[in-house]
Amino acid sequence: MALPAHSTDEAIRVLFIEDDPAVAEMYKLKLELDGYQVTVVGNDDQVLAIAATLRPDMIYLDLRVGEDLGFATLQRLRATDSGRQVPVIILSRRGPHDLAGRGFKAATLDYVVRADPGPSGLAWNIQNWAQNDAS
Repeated sequence: MALPAHSTDEAIRVLFIEDDPAVAEMYKLKLELDGYQVTVVGNDDQVLAIAATLRPDMIYLDLRVGEDLGFATLQRLRATDSGRQVPVIILSRRGPHDLAGRGFKAATLDYVVRADPGPSGLAWNIQNWAQNDAS
């Protein structure tokens, strides 16, 4: 699968799927300070509709709570035109070996598992993707 094209002149649209409002706000503020356009969705039932409207360039999926629900959401996203090719970064406290197989089976295009995902480490993933995509 090829990554979708992205112009570096446009703001990168990030969809952040997180059910904890305080955690979501922390990540949103950090990513916005780094220049990204961030939309947070906490309700699993709204993810598909928001993804179809937003057409994000990158998706962060937090699996801290409800790992099975998170992977089901990812599989539903992959079944849609708006979510099929979007790079996804999974945030989890579980180790990479625990989640790698499930992430790749769900067609994760960009995969990072962090033992302790803090807001400062998120932007490098977007910047790295945008730079690789522009070349």
